[in-house]
Amino acid sequence: MKAEKAERTRSQERILHLLKNSNKAISAQDIYVELRNRNQSIGLATVYRALEALKLEGVVQVRTLASGESLYSCVQQDKHHLTCLQCGKSIPIHQCPVHELENQLNKSHKFKIFYHTLEFFGLCDRCQVSL
Repeated sequence: MKAEKAERTRSQERILHLLKNSNKAISAQDIYVELRNRNQSIGLATVYRALEALKLEGVVQVRTLASGESLYSCVQQDKHHLTCLQCGKSIPIHQCPVHELENQLNKSHKFKIFYHTLEFFGLCDRCQVSL
């Protein structure tokens, strides 16, 4: 039997709609500004609460950059990146080396996994040359 989901708030629906129509991951501050620009009155604290609820529901994922900034997007696929610590360039990795591990963890720990991220930090080729 499937657990019933709590109904989403209007703020959660607005944020989810914005994320679904965005072609990139965006910060909570950018979500706040975009909604305000659309004359949808919402507080920044409400944005953070709504994002947290959507994340716990498994429909929104968060990626934290080396700078500490968090970017939010709809859960579509697992995200993997090479991130340069000097220039901040982020290069997507299109193959996933951890799907089998995810399946094993799901079974062995009875842990419901919504998504995963894999991030490698270092220096891109251009920044290595400038050292």
